[in-house]
Amino acid sequence: MSATPLALPPEVPDASDTVLISGEHPVTLRWRGLEPYQQSFDAMRAFTDARTPDTPDEIWLVEHPRVFTLGLAGDPAHLLLADSGIPLVKVDRGGQITYHGPGQVVAYLLIDLKRRKLMVREFVRRIEEAVIETLATYNLATDRKSGAPGIYVAQPSAQQAERGANVRSHEQHRGAKIAALGLKIRNGCSYHGVSLNVAMDLQPFLAINPCGYAGLETVDMATLSVAADWRDVAFTLAERLAHQIGGLPAIAAASTGSTE
Repeated sequence: MSATPLALPPEVPDASDTVLISGEHPVTLRWRGLEPYQQSFDAMRAFTDARTPDTPDEIWLVEHPRVFTLGLAGDPAHLLLADSGIPLVKVDRGGQITYHGPGQVVAYLLIDLKRRKLMVREFVRRIEEAVIETLATYNLATDRKSGAPGIYVAQPSAQQAERGANVRSHEQHRGAKIAALGLKIRNGCSYHGVSLNVAMDLQPFLAINPCGYAGLETVDMATLSVAADWRDVAFTLAERLAHQIGGLPAIAAASTGSTE
């Protein structure tokens, strides 16, 4: 699938919050920078506990120091190397074990599904579509797998090959996972979200069965011969998420202050 490249602002506003139009309900985009996982986790839960029917939805863009996270019903046996030196945090999202680290865009989705009349399955589909569209802007071919949430490397179309997609890299890593997602729904509102591998040390993925699948290869955009700026990818993903959640093109509407 292809998507029309989005026009980025001259400087991606990584020091200030931005409002994205997303259907009838705007989304506040917050750039939280490099942040310990536990700090993000605690903040997401606090935000969800405190929100009211009038609380605006938010997308948080984060990059984490190295950490493994294990889902609510996850099996610790999927951590294959106990002495990796990377901390393991047990969390309340769905899914098994995954890895977060520098060079990965993490988008946390604090969305009122009831207000948007979104069912969970449809919400997941729209998140996945946003990732597919984001990667398509970088001429990367990806797709879903039935029964396995996330996004995987696919065969480039003839059009993508004509535009310079690295067909050999795609074929070599076909079926490898490039993005993972996991959600928690509480009182009709979501938290946790989706992670997209941009340019990172992939070695820690070898210490786990990613998302519970033994032998599953994990790749990043760099593996597929795409050199991309983390901030550009993060902003494109946030726009596509807002577009998919709201059903309308997402545009920067206003600045709402600064973040630390």
